[in-house]
Amino acid sequence: MKTRSGLLVICLGLTACQGSNPYVATSNPLPPAPAQAAKTFDRSAYPAAPRDYGRYRSWAWLDGQLPAGTAWADSAQVAEAVSSALDQRGLRPLHDNRPADLFVSADLRMETRLRQAQDDYYGGAYYGGYGGYNRYGNGYGAYTAVPVIRTYSEEVVVVQVDMYDAQSGQPVWSSSAETSNRGSESQRTDAIREAVEKAMSAYPPS
Repeated sequence: MKTRSGLLVICLGLTACQGSNPYVATSNPLPPAPAQAAKTFDRSAYPAAPRDYGRYRSWAWLDGQLPAGTAWADSAQVAEAVSSALDQRGLRPLHDNRPADLFVSADLRMETRLRQAQDDYYGGAYYGGYGGYNRYGNGYGAYTAVPVIRTYSEEVVVVQVDMYDAQSGQPVWSSSAETSNRGSESQRTDAIREAVEKAMSAYPPS
């Protein structure tokens, strides 16, 4: 009798579980997109397109100003070195009223660098002994190298070249290089050319 009662309770429980669930999931439809959504492009959601340096063909000085000269080199020397480096990369200067593709500026300044040099000084001792009357024994010695670090300051000339997109005004390239400030006037001209060429060596970027 108890067994039948237990089975009856279990059956009633299963029947109750198979009943309707009072918790029903519902969802509301998405609101319609605003009318301007189809015409709006969110640039921040996409990576910036790589810059096409091949479209830059011409250039002019930024604000029409040549590089400022210094006591070490005049403006014409810097301008000639930059113009030559740009010409080697297919960029031609514009001297008329046509719009250029790039605006270029150059700067020449003096800076101080701390250098270190190591000198090795050799020192030590030599020992020898007598092996008898009027007879010398085998000598022996030890020599060691003592490194000496010297710190000194040196003035260098830093050449910096900056390029800007002529349409947007955004900077597209900037680089600098340095050279020693020693030498004659002709040697300074060569040094400026080498520094500008070094600064422009990686243009255009691959």
